[in-house]
Amino acid sequence: MKITILGGAGLMGAGVARDLLSDRAIIDIAALRICDNSPQRMQKLAAELHDPRIELFDLDVTRADTLALALSGMDLCINAVPTLAGFQMAIFEAALAARVPYVDLGGLGTYTVKQMAEHKRFQQAGVTAVIGVGADPGMSNVICRAVADELDQIERINLYWAATLVGDENPVLCPPYSVSSVLAEYAHPSTQFIGGKHVQCAPLTGQEWLDLPEPWGRCEFMYTPHSEPLTVPLADGIREKGIQEFTWKLHLPSREHEAWVGLVKAGFNDFEDPLTIAGVAIKPVDFLSALIQRNMERNAHRFTHQQGHEIHFAVAHGRKNGKPAMARCEVTVHPHPMYSGYVDPCTSMNASIAAQLLLSQPRRAGVFAPEAYFDIPSYFRELEKRHFVVRTMVGV
Repeated sequence: MKITILGGAGLMGAGVARDLLSDRAIIDIAALRICDNSPQRMQKLAAELHDPRIELFDLDVTRADTLALALSGMDLCINAVPTLAGFQMAIFEAALAARVPYVDLGGLGTYTVKQMAEHKRFQQAGVTAVIGVGADPGMSNVICRAVADELDQIERINLYWAATLVGDENPVLCPPYSVSSVLAEYAHPSTQFIGGKHVQCAPLTGQEWLDLPEPWGRCEFMYTPHSEPLTVPLADGIREKGIQEFTWKLHLPSREHEAWVGLVKAGFNDFEDPLTIAGVAIKPVDFLSALIQRNMERNAHRFTHQQGHEIHFAVAHGRKNGKPAMARCEVTVHPHPMYSGYVDPCTSMNASIAAQLLLSQPRRAGVFAPEAYFDIPSYFRELEKRHFVVRTMVGV
């Protein structure tokens, strides 16, 4: 198999490459084409991974001919270019034109509806696209399918993700994923599925406190824009069970949460209108991203030893065998030596899992969300190989 990763030397793309080339692979990878606009990042990654299957490709996503060359001869395109950079649909369309199966890491639901609307075109062309295959979305969609399958009727599914850090506070702000994505989660309204229909909810709303096991403890969750509410309640096998509510909520560590709220208040949530300083125009989010990256590099020696812990869980309420029932599926991710070298192992490893399952099993043409495409037991086996702990519970 030959795989191309667009944005392959970025934080997420590099992690995807690392997992694909590991001994966990369930497919035979003959070539891995790393495509990025930073030769320095690509060369550094190639030196770290030191694998003869790696090819480096200078990527300019603004040029259709360059995109076509990046996809040429490939068995799969993994789009790891940050969604809010604005090239999602161009890459999506390039994969269709090249007849190359496609996956991406999603991105707050920004392009989800547009991509899903192209299902028939991909189906007619015989091309498979599975969108949003990271951790959230991606693995989160799969655990929603797992709880939905446990019930005969569904009243609601509520989906949550909580992260916490254990150890001395880091004096440097380190984003959990791309700066633009975090700011968008805090600054943009979200779409939730409430009362049997999609409704728009204001930023920083939907507050809910939940008591979780240690090390998370008592956590405050809030709505943020995500793609799962746009696809899960409409999926075959879920919609027919009568679902009336589907929500997605986030919890980040409290000090980081405060920092992101403050940055939004300061105006760094402006993604479109450049700020002109000394005759130079720059978008606030681009300035902030560059500043945070420089600050992290300059202060790497000051980083404290913090251990990150994540819990992703879906809770479904409804009926089973004619009686009220509840189903819960959770995936916990605790520190492990396997994750050394990964910025966000959960997101990048899940993208690798999705790519490998797509290539290792018979394909269906069209555009799909993860809950409509992947086999749950196969997916969970891959999670467990990577020391993610999966638990499913059904009760009243």
